[in-house]
Amino acid sequence: MRYPPTSWSIPNFPKMATSKKKKMPVREETQDVDNDSAMAVPSSAIPPPNISSIKNKMRRTQEFIKLKRQRRKEKKELQKKKKREAEALGDEAPPKKVPKTIENMRVFDETMVDPQDEEVLHDEAHDEMASYFTRDSRPKVLITSSDRPRSTTTRFLKELGQCIPNSEIYYRRGLDLKKVIPQALAKEFTDIIVINEDRRKPNGMLLCHLPDGPTAHFKISNVKLHDEIKRAPKSTEHHPEVILNNFNTRLGHTVGRMFAALFPHDPQFSGRQAVTFHNQRDFIFFRHHRYLFKNNKRVGLNELGPRFTLKLRSLQKGTFDSKFGEYEWVHKRHEMDTSRRKFFL
Repeated sequence: MRYPPTSWSIPNFPKMATSKKKKMPVREETQDVDNDSAMAVPSSAIPPPNISSIKNKMRRTQEFIKLKRQRRKEKKELQKKKKREAEALGDEAPPKKVPKTIENMRVFDETMVDPQDEEVLHDEAHDEMASYFTRDSRPKVLITSSDRPRSTTTRFLKELGQCIPNSEIYYRRGLDLKKVIPQALAKEFTDIIVINEDRRKPNGMLLCHLPDGPTAHFKISNVKLHDEIKRAPKSTEHHPEVILNNFNTRLGHTVGRMFAALFPHDPQFSGRQAVTFHNQRDFIFFRHHRYLFKNNKRVGLNELGPRFTLKLRSLQKGTFDSKFGEYEWVHKRHEMDTSRRKFFL
């Protein structure tokens, strides 16, 4: 059954009343801002960034380089500022501060001596090296090594022999040192140098003065031969000058005199060569140089080699005797190294 189409329309419903939200007036609060807090914080007051917290290695490295560059720049600016202030004040400028170092803060040592002291001069005139300093004997040095030395030790012996004039190199061949000493005395040697090695490198030196001692045992470190030094010229056979620095105690005087007794009395200045034993914090640095006069004021240095560092382990009276020898001084690390500012040489 079909119904006819009807037309119909959407009825007009009454609109619901909508309430409009009233905007509340905003109260503007005025605060008194302090002038000091409104100023920008200086860059020096900002703490440096924590670079170690950056996980990316490349970025961490870049930030570290930037921080170092910035610190270097600030340091230079501070130095320039201090220099300008000092120039402006002129004679009224405050004196420069002496930087504190381990050397100038050294613990007082009772054995520190004055080289011109009468008691010291009397002892040096009657010690075992007195015959050398009175020119009654001429130094003649025997250089040897431990049994079956390796190539590095053999080269070190040869270069050490080139530094010390009137020296001869012998190989031990398994001979005990107690048997070497009488043979050296028969051939009129005044000193014996024995180079010991460990792991194919020199690690110790025994210096024995003949005929009555003393005997000093050193540890060797930081050895560099002639070929390992950049642009090192060859040494000549001229007698070098000997320079001894900072041997200020009784023990230091004895060790310094033992080193001096290895070299001839009269250096040949035409060779312009110098051997230096520099003591710093009980480490003895050995250097061999040739000096060059560039003009009336400037002097250049060419290192010839070898280069090494010595550390005194013991000083024994008389010639070498490992069983019945009497020791004047022995380095006991756990008992003596109680302060970084205490030195013995």
